[in-house]
Amino acid sequence: MRALAHPARLELLEHLSTSTEGATATECAAVVGLSPSATSYHLRALAKVGMIHEAPGRGDGRERVWRASYQSYSIASERDAGPEEQAAGQALVELVLARQNEKVRRSIARLRDEPSAWFDIATISDQTLAATDDEISHVLSSIDKLLEPLKRANRTELPSNVRTVSFQIRAVPVD
Repeated sequence: MRALAHPARLELLEHLSTSTEGATATECAAVVGLSPSATSYHLRALAKVGMIHEAPGRGDGRERVWRASYQSYSIASERDAGPEEQAAGQALVELVLARQNEKVRRSIARLRDEPSAWFDIATISDQTLAATDDEISHVLSSIDKLLEPLKRANRTELPSNVRTVSFQIRAVPVD
């Protein structure tokens, strides 16, 4: 959790998990707005905990290409985690939620400039359900199956009008 508890690392992980070719530190630096050396530091921290790995180079072998080790990740904490682990988990959750909320804010701010089809499908939904844990587990599993073929890493040929879409689901008990 500590390796992910940095905004640049989350952004790097997101970028690499949506890239089929991987990326170098210099390419990643352009994404996160840091120097290549600072970006390399963060890439090595992610590699140290197995979130990313070094991929085969492109050509002369002088550049180091990084790839995500996983297509996606989720945040969960152990029920018997100690106070330090709980605090680290909470900090990571806060960081992820802030990033997700910022993505939505940026998108909504420019929504009027989008083509009609994208304007019409953009949504924020909050529905209150009365459900059991088994029912929610089934819903989440069903949604994941529906999304699997749309995940960037699973698509070899992309339609000409393809867009990157942030699809966020939050299912938490509130009572």
